[in-house]
Amino acid sequence: MRVYIPGTVTMLRELNAAGELKPLNGTAFALTPALREAYTTGSAEDLEYVAMADAARASLRLIGDDPDAMRRRVVIAADVDTAAPRPDLDNSVVRITGPVVVKDIASIHVDAAEAEPAVRAAVLVVDAADMGDEDAEFVLGDVADHDLAWYATQELPFLLELM
Repeated sequence: MRVYIPGTVTMLRELNAAGELKPLNGTAFALTPALREAYTTGSAEDLEYVAMADAARASLRLIGDDPDAMRRRVVIAADVDTAAPRPDLDNSVVRITGPVVVKDIASIHVDAAEAEPAVRAAVLVVDAADMGDEDAEFVLGDVADHDLAWYATQELPFLLELM
């Protein structure tokens, strides 16, 4: 199953050094049956994009928890054998067990430098947006306007060197 793991640049550095990634609490996002049921239309690709966007939003929380983290959202797409849906948390949330090794990573998605101001602002209001604050949701819309850049796994060392 393809999963989308929220991360930070700090986590990418750890992945590069260790060759594996341990998602926080095993949390990832995927095209789950609950996510498919929540949308009346949309291809699998469209719904995977929704799961990836959910992971990007979760990345904001990880960035907020690490004051030293670069203000860029990170999503790691990986193929895992098992992922247990967590519809009690949200339609796209899954729990994976164990670390994800580099060979299982399909791609890495990272904000470009020009997204940093929007990410910085979104980190401050993501919880308020989840509680229904319309102004905060508007700020999250600004960060969502920035597409994550796509990188192949073998580009990771070069990406980190340039940051």
